[in-house]
Amino acid sequence: MKLKSNLKISTIMSIFLYSFCFLYFNNYVSADIYMFIDGEGGIHFTNVPTSSDYVLFVKERPDSYNLKINENRYDHIIKEASQRYDVPFSLLKAIIKVESGFNSKAVSRKGAVGLMQIMPENNKNLNVQDPYNPWENIMGGSCYFKKLLSKFEGKLPLALAAYNAGPTVVDKYKTIPPYEETENYVRKVMTYYYALKD
Repeated sequence: MKLKSNLKISTIMSIFLYSFCFLYFNNYVSADIYMFIDGEGGIHFTNVPTSSDYVLFVKERPDSYNLKINENRYDHIIKEASQRYDVPFSLLKAIIKVESGFNSKAVSRKGAVGLMQIMPENNKNLNVQDPYNPWENIMGGSCYFKKLLSKFEGKLPLALAAYNAGPTVVDKYKTIPPYEETENYVRKVMTYYYALKD
């Protein structure tokens, strides 16, 4: 599946600030990320630039991204979900990293549960009987995210924003909602995603 990654130019300074802090205080990015601003102000990211229009945005830090053993324990389930729903393995893993830190017992302040932080009202529609069960949670969350990717025509930032804030909010703004939590969420997942792709 081809994923489109573009953000509005109004968020460029906050993106830069977050990436700077993320790189130098957390040491997670391990792949060069390039940026290109198109004629309409859309910001595009890639780790494989296809033209000279792209400029280096995040510099690789070799050997700085070493997954802990507990972060690999659900890889077999993530791979199964990736194949079933045609969503990149590294993307699903990045979402789980940001959503729960690979803690299958995680519960948010809003009541979202498990690895992919599924809200209780969504369990039935996603065929999740036990949201604390890693397999059920990952399959349910992956199914939901696939629906969001399809709804937003493969535009990754919008699908991620919808996963965090809800599709209705994204429909309202026609872009990433101007919520600090959602903007940070999108940046974090995309940063982990590009780091894991290699």
